[in-house]
This record gives sequence, structure tokens and C-alpha cells, in this order.
Amino acid sequence: MADRGTSDAHATDTDLERRMESRHLTMISLGGVIGTGLFVSSGYTINQAGPLGAILAYAIGSLLVYCVMVSLGELSVAMPYAGSFHLYAKRFIGPATAFVIAVLYWLNWAVALASEFTAAGLLMQRWFPSSPAWVWSAVFIAAVFALNIMSVRLYGEAEFWFASIKVFAIVAFIVIGLLAIFGAIPISGRPADAGAPLFGNFVADGWFPRGIAPVFSTLLTVVFAFSGTEVVGVAAGEIRDPGKAIPKAVHTTVFRLAMFFIGSIAVMAALIPWQQAGVDTSPFVLVFQSIGMPFAGDIMNFVVLTAVLSAANSGLYVCSRMVWSLAKERLIPARFAKTNFRGVPVWAVLFSMCGSLLALLSSVVAASTVYLVLVAVSGLATLVVWFSVAVCHIRFRREWVRSGHDVAELGYRAPGYPVLPWLAIVMCLGALVLVALDDTQRSTLYYMVPFVALCYGGYWVIERARRKSDSPVSLEE
Repeated sequence: MADRGTSDAHATDTDLERRMESRHLTMISLGGVIGTGLFVSSGYTINQAGPLGAILAYAIGSLLVYCVMVSLGELSVAMPYAGSFHLYAKRFIGPATAFVIAVLYWLNWAVALASEFTAAGLLMQRWFPSSPAWVWSAVFIAAVFALNIMSVRLYGEAEFWFASIKVFAIVAFIVIGLLAIFGAIPISGRPADAGAPLFGNFVADGWFPRGIAPVFSTLLTVVFAFSGTEVVGVAAGEIRDPGKAIPKAVHTTVFRLAMFFIGSIAVMAALIPWQQAGVDTSPFVLVFQSIGMPFAGDIMNFVVLTAVLSAANSGLYVCSRMVWSLAKERLIPARFAKTNFRGVPVWAVLFSMCGSLLALLSSVVAASTVYLVLVAVSGLATLVVWFSVAVCHIRFRREWVRSGHDVAELGYRAPGYPVLPWLAIVMCLGALVLVALDDTQRSTLYYMVPFVALCYGGYWVIERARRKSDSPVSLEE
């Protein structure tokens, strides 16, 4: 086990620049999570699980995120590597598994990028109905590419403001919703003498109107809604002071996510009967319309558009750093590890953008075949990453102690060890069991298993070729 000085030396052996600050890291993590899953799909969770069931599902999801994030925080402070997931996996699990994790995570964000660009073009048609969606998608592709190619600090600033708009919208929604719940703001269509609605909708049809089973079926959707928090680990190699910034980002991100998601769900469930919640209309729009807020649809369209661009911005950043890291490990051509004078891995950004554009093209010309497989394979990537982080944390601690170090020497010590990483492992395995039991999700495994096997095979082919090229050639006279 290398000591901390060696780890730090390894972390600084990079052409990337440490230009981002704590506020950037926090907002990048929030920006990667808060998106259409909260603004649009949260209504589906309420409709399926009921008010209390939805809150319970999001609370369980928040617990899993906390378990993973504190583990990732300890690893990232001790070893602040860019593209950290597969480097931790290489060290504590194995190089082949590390390669598979990197490929899955890259594919996850590349496919997400394609869907975000498509969504951005469709959202603009609300204001420009006669314009083709692909034109707007092209404009946003160019803008996101420019933000990522110029400098990491510019990317961080853009993500900070993108995420700030979303956070402001959520805080305003919760505050206005609470005022309506307690009768300070009148609700249209509600008799003046009816009094404040309070939380009567929570138990109007029983604690769990559809039973307890839907809570577990929607739990999988909730877990995926929280994907993106792990971006903290990817950005660790470009943070100015990782020892201070990462622990702060870990705790503030988890706290804010729990508050935003659970607070928003509570407000929605209190003001909208659970039977009326769904995915046809954003529950945010329904709440704003119920209190008579003008231009509610346009306001939320702007917020969702911001959320989409924020996710695309984070997605291209994560993809490019995964490519850069694989190139540094000599698993793909070294060209992709080259950076410009601003410390940006230009070739990695270009490759990742091309990958997302190919995914976007497949969604148009082969939606029921190629794109369906891509979505299925990438769908479980977050669970794989979270599982690997928890395993790496446990093995890191064991090696740290075994090598003669004291836990007090760690720059950041994750609370609740070893209970929390083991709990994360159990919850990730439980989510995979839910995938196998859910008829709508089970097909994901049919594509995922052979793809993972193919990745392992690809790694061994690459590794064998690399060893052959590195071996000295003996010449006989």
C-alpha cells in the first residue's frame, strides 16, 4: 500500500489543471443530479407509490447516496485522481474490472448526452413552434462543446450558474408551496372557507393506497434519479484544494439533495391529489398553476431547459475525463491524453462528443434496435460504479491499516465505517434484484451481461497486444 505522499504525487502527475473551487464542485454534483427526473418524472413516483410511499422511496435513495458519497469522499481526498472510479477499481479490485467500469460509465453519459440534446431541441419548440428541433439541438451541442473545450474553470463557472438557476427554482417552489399548504396563499378552485389544505392528501386514501410493493418498484427509478452525485470523484483531479473542497462538497451535496427532493415531493403530494400526478405535465407546473402563478408553463420550461443543458455540460465533462484517464493508462491511444495550453484534454472532448452524436443518430435511425441496446446497457452503469466505490473503500481501509498507518492520518475519514459501505453494497445488490424482478427492467440484464463479457474480452485483447509491443525483441545472428 503506497503511503499518502505517493498517492498525492500520483494525483499531481497530470496535465490537467487544478482550477476549480469548492463552490464549483458542489454545483457540478448538484447539476448532474437535478434534472428532468425531479422536474417531470417525480409525478410518476407519487402516482405509483402514493404520497408517503414516494417520500419513503426518496429517503431510501438519499441514504444510499450518502453511503456512497462518504466512501467516495475518503477515497478522493486520499487519492485525488481525475477519472477516479476506474483507477480505484484498478488498484483495489483489478485492472480488467476497472476497464469495464470506465467503458460503462462513459457509455452511460454519452447516451445521456444524446437524450439531453434531443430534449433541449424539443423544449425550444414551445416558444418557436415552427422551427425544427434539430436546429436548436445543433446550437446547444455547439455551446456545450465550446464550454468544455475552452478551460475547466469556464466549464465550472457555467455549471455553477446552470445549477444555481435550478436550485433557486426548487427553493422558490418549496417556499411558495409551503405558504399554500398553510393557507398563506390561496389555491384556485378551493373554497375560501375550506381552510388551509395542510397534509390531508397524505392519508386521504390510506398510508399506501396502492400497497407497499410499488414503493420498491419505484425505488429503482429513484436510485437512477440520484445518479450524477459521483461526478465529485471524476472532478477530484482538477480541484484546487481537494482536502478541503471534497469533504465539503460531499456533505453539502447530499444534504441539499435530500432536502430538495424530499421537500419537493412533500409539497407536490400535499397540493396535488396523488391520482392526478403523472408524467404528462410537470408537477411543478401543476402546483404553480393551482396558486394562479402567471406563465407557470413558460417559467418551468426555462428551468427544465437549464436543467437539460446543465446535465449535458456535466455529461461531456465526465465523458472526456474518462477517455483521458483510459488514455493515460494506455488502454486507448495516447493521443486522447494530450491537453492544450489550458489543461483541457481536447481530443478526449472531441471523441466524447462524437460518441454522443453517434448515440443521437442511432436514436433517430435505429431507435428500436441500436439505441435501445445502448440505453439498456448504460442504465445500470451508476449501480456498478456505486458498488465498486463501496468495495474499494473497504479494501482501501484494510490496506491502509495493514501498511502501518493510523486512521487518524486520513485527510478525510468517512463516518460510519464499515457499516455505511457495507450498507451501500447491500442496497446496490438489492437494486439489481429489483431489476431482475421487474418485467419492464429485466431486459436490461439481457443486454448488460453479454456487453460486460465483451468488455472483459476486449480488455484482455488490448492488454495482450500491449504486453507484446512492450516485450523486448531478441535478434539471433
